[in-house]
Amino acid sequence: MSRHVSMLALCAAGALFAGSAHADTSKMKIAFSNNYAGNSWRQAMLKSYDIVTQQAVKDHVVAAADVFTTADKEVPTQAAQIQNLILQGYNAIVINAASPDALNGAIKQACDAGIVVVSFDGIVTEPCAYRVVVDFKDMGKQEVEHMAKFQPKGGNLLEIRGLAGTSIDDAIHAGIEEGVKAHPDFKIVSSVTGDWDQTTAQKAVATVLPSLPPIVGVVDQGGDGYGAAQAFAAAGKPRPTIIEGNRQDELDWWKEQKEKDGYVTWPASIAPGVSTLAFWVAQQVLDGNKNIPHDLLVPYLAFDQNDFEAELPKIPKGGVASHEYTQADAVAAIKANMK
Repeated sequence: MSRHVSMLALCAAGALFAGSAHADTSKMKIAFSNNYAGNSWRQAMLKSYDIVTQQAVKDHVVAAADVFTTADKEVPTQAAQIQNLILQGYNAIVINAASPDALNGAIKQACDAGIVVVSFDGIVTEPCAYRVVVDFKDMGKQEVEHMAKFQPKGGNLLEIRGLAGTSIDDAIHAGIEEGVKAHPDFKIVSSVTGDWDQTTAQKAVATVLPSLPPIVGVVDQGGDGYGAAQAFAAAGKPRPTIIEGNRQDELDWWKEQKEKDGYVTWPASIAPGVSTLAFWVAQQVLDGNKNIPHDLLVPYLAFDQNDFEAELPKIPKGGVASHEYTQADAVAAIKANMK
């Protein structure tokens, strides 16, 4: 069953709370600390955040919802950014973190100053922070589980990793390793870094391909499937089974391959709009909602061979399949996690 269905069910549940009163947070300010914006997923994340939070400011739900993206991917830069946000008097900070633990000192400073911190996507381990959590390890494991269906004889795998040092990269990699351990007919013969970016992934794959044995499959983290496909094609190598993300170019390439010869694969990714859920969680904490767990579990977004084509026309060219959350969705997600 597609996890997409699970997400839609969550949204439907949110409708039950559509009458949820707006919080008395109209004079409060929420900042978004983001460590990276260099790929289409992050751009979609920022766009979704902007759409939802601008409306929240317009509706006087909050006084401000400002976005701050660091100029590089370095932890010290983001730590300094968080410290500046503390000084600027924000009531809450939503964060997509460069590291799960290296920012904990700055996060603790924010909490000690009475600031609510909500991490998502790249989560932090500091106990005072709330976390909007996706089971990325399971996503990595499911990549290999699906690969075993598509390539039942096993074989050599190429792994494309994401942004080094982030909790997402570590978790998906751990899940892939666990999946390979459960399916020893597969062997990861090379691992490259793609930064969740098609161009970066294509260059990285092209660099290692000449030295690799025959590859039956590519396991990755989403956002790099199309780049990998381009690298294999340019090198004149046989097309492997490439696990996809939910980006328009990946799904469009899959559609072309499916129409040509029935090509089968599986795509999964966190929806970029999860940034908007993190915003609403921060707003609910500021409103005094005492029922919010520090770890709020949300499903990742996945499709299958039969439903991805219906989603494709909804994704803008160069964009990513996503969902923007409402305040009611957040209330419903909180209630679901209390069960």
